[in-house]
Amino acid sequence: MSMSRVEELSINHRTEKPTPASTWQAVAGRPITDEFLEWPPDLFALTEVILERSEAYRFLLSPPVGVVWPPSRLSCWYDAVETAGREWSAWVDDDGQRGAIPDLLAEEWSIFRERAGMSLEHLGEGRDWRMCEALLTLHAIADEACAGLGIALDRSDGKGCIYRARGRELLSRTGSLGRVPSHFLRVLPKVRTPPNGTSLRAFSRYACVRGSTVETRWYKVPARRSGTDPRSRHANLLLLPWPLRVRESDFRTLEGCVQRLAKEPFGFFEFAPSEKLDLDLVSRTIMAARDEVDSVDVVILPESAVDEADVNDLEALLCGHGVIGLITGVRQRSPEPGRRPGNWVHIGFNPKLEKAGPLPHSTSESWFHIRQNKHHRWSLDEGQIYQYHLGGALHPHVRWWESMDVPRRTLQFIELGDELTMVSLVCEDLAQIDDVAEVIRSVGPTLVVTPLLDGPQLASRWSARYASVLADDPGSAVLTLTSFGMVQRSRPHGREASAVVALWKDPVRGSREIPLEAGAQGILLTVCGDRATRKSADGRLPVDNVTHYFDVAVHQVRASTSGLSSPNRPLAPPAPPTLDADELTILTGWAQGVAEAMGSAPQCVQTLLANAQASAPWRAALGMPEPSPQLKEALNFMATAVRAATSQNGSPTLDTLLVSTREDRPSEPGLDRLARRVLRSALEQFVSRNIT
Repeated sequence: MSMSRVEELSINHRTEKPTPASTWQAVAGRPITDEFLEWPPDLFALTEVILERSEAYRFLLSPPVGVVWPPSRLSCWYDAVETAGREWSAWVDDDGQRGAIPDLLAEEWSIFRERAGMSLEHLGEGRDWRMCEALLTLHAIADEACAGLGIALDRSDGKGCIYRARGRELLSRTGSLGRVPSHFLRVLPKVRTPPNGTSLRAFSRYACVRGSTVETRWYKVPARRSGTDPRSRHANLLLLPWPLRVRESDFRTLEGCVQRLAKEPFGFFEFAPSEKLDLDLVSRTIMAARDEVDSVDVVILPESAVDEADVNDLEALLCGHGVIGLITGVRQRSPEPGRRPGNWVHIGFNPKLEKAGPLPHSTSESWFHIRQNKHHRWSLDEGQIYQYHLGGALHPHVRWWESMDVPRRTLQFIELGDELTMVSLVCEDLAQIDDVAEVIRSVGPTLVVTPLLDGPQLASRWSARYASVLADDPGSAVLTLTSFGMVQRSRPHGREASAVVALWKDPVRGSREIPLEAGAQGILLTVCGDRATRKSADGRLPVDNVTHYFDVAVHQVRASTSGLSSPNRPLAPPAPPTLDADELTILTGWAQGVAEAMGSAPQCVQTLLANAQASAPWRAALGMPEPSPQLKEALNFMATAVRAATSQNGSPTLDTLLVSTREDRPSEPGLDRLARRVLRSALEQFVSRNIT
């Protein structure tokens, strides 16, 4: 029988050895063209994919016999790479008026394009060293050109500020810095780099590439604390390990849910605590904490601590005490027959920059909400049922699975100001070594917050082991928090109950077990930031332009028994936000660009503002939607504020703009007030980073 043409082509396709060109076509669905030079994250993605598939990155540590790395033909390779990255960023800014791209970039790109048809096998064996040099150098240049797309640059010279502002909006809209559709791959900012190691993650410091299996979102929230030195930055976290009592009856089985009675039976349960959220106790606990420190910045509660219906009332109360952040586990009863309940982390932020005032009796400030779903159900086996003394509610010979909806995997990164990037995981999600964990290790957030419904957070238990993985590589600080009620129920045979409700783990001071002492209702944890070093194993010099956080104080909080605790009548719910969280992120990103341009490149300010406005042609070129009417109005406010700060000689003045954003304007419309706060935060952050 003769072979058909289709079968012949199929066999030829399977026997052909992959090349950089064919590999990229298979991964991203598009060819390699000179369009990569128009957008640095795209070239970074291309080189990262080829380095990973060929394993040629290992030549950075172990070059083939007879050659050296960095290339000897360049007198100072790392200076040349950093310069090319900065110049490329500036080149991308000049739409329609571009001169020549940087010489080193052009030379290495020409070599790579000419040899993109060689096999990955030959590339991985180092048979064409000039091609290896080009690939590795392009990877480093593209990485340098991605600097500032996530955490802001220290002491920026302003080059590329328009390109970076565009990139931040692209990241917010699509979950990726690259123009390649995110269903193929994602380019994400990198916050921390591994202190040691030889994996591909160790060879970049500003960007990383992940597949499409985990949807990622990146949010920016303006910071409240201005400060004059990043080393003086600190945050006060109030940990409320509630419910303080958990009853056996809080664990309820679903009627008729037990299956496979003959062999390995399993069923479903739900956690529905009878102890309701006590807002008066929350208020009195915050008051006691504020007797110790100037302000409480963030309140954190464990997994399933708050019913979905109580979130608005809780945020209204927190707003009255000047608290700007809430991280809490939320439980949701089944929304409709046939659907399982929800379990997620609710992350709320109120970008109020002023100090706390008196407790309000009217509508409180708007809160912006971000939801991090739980991806893995809790499973209670026989040992855990005995450990938590739940045998009266859950039969020990049945494996009980948490009744919850299992959504698609998503990961929400939250950048707070310029110094801290946070992600949150729910309980079992911390222990699962899957694609979510790989994304976290690639990005390297500053802080990982994990609400739990678990036993004591001892350094010898599972949560500490998995926290250590992230603290060691990439160097994130990790906080776990569980319910005191669950800690008290955890009494394994022959052991006394423990009071350790939280664990803090960071790469500087190691682990700290945090107990809740007798008579206390909360714990005040103060953390400080300091400069940390970004390293890159490809030969670039280390740079101190990122921040790590470490714990500095733990204070037991006993609720106040005197003075005003809560309003005499219920607080009005928070006003609906004038922008959603994505729009706030976009506004914050452009405010960051305004601050960078005014401080370092005032000649670019008007061009940057034109790029921020609706109908700017670059959005259509990238396939992005136009700003909503509300976002358009907020962006227009920034442009108006800059014009008002322009001096008589036509140059906008950073100091004048900063003073104007600090003015108290009680009658200002809500959207203008929000835009003013966002711009003020960005300006103060820029001044703080660039102080001499």
